[in-house]
Amino acid sequence: MSPDSGPCHDPIDTTSEPPAYPWRCAPDGLATRRQLRAAGLRPGGQPVVAQLERPRRRRGPLVAYLYRIDLAKPVRPMTPARWAALAKANAAQRVCPNCRTDAGYRIPTSIGMCVTCAYPEEQCAA
Repeated sequence: MSPDSGPCHDPIDTTSEPPAYPWRCAPDGLATRRQLRAAGLRPGGQPVVAQLERPRRRRGPLVAYLYRIDLAKPVRPMTPARWAALAKANAAQRVCPNCRTDAGYRIPTSIGMCVTCAYPEEQCAA
């Protein structure tokens, strides 16, 4: 292993659970959650088989968990009830808690209200 690849574990070492591979060196047949999702799959309750470790300079390594592709299950389709619940949750984030109007955009959590309520003096000048 080259010195610039950092302190990643040897995948042959049987003492570490699960085995760790250097970044971009995963064996065939394993994928991360995002890779499974891009293929229309989900882990489906299977345990983590291995992990990828990407070294960083001043902190611990970044870790990505790997799952077996052959044990992955297809993603569950969105039902009309789930679409309705998602639309209701998104609509609730658009209503200003101060003036109770639909802002037309998602209210930022940093200010907690619509821009008109947060900065009324700037709205009067415009």
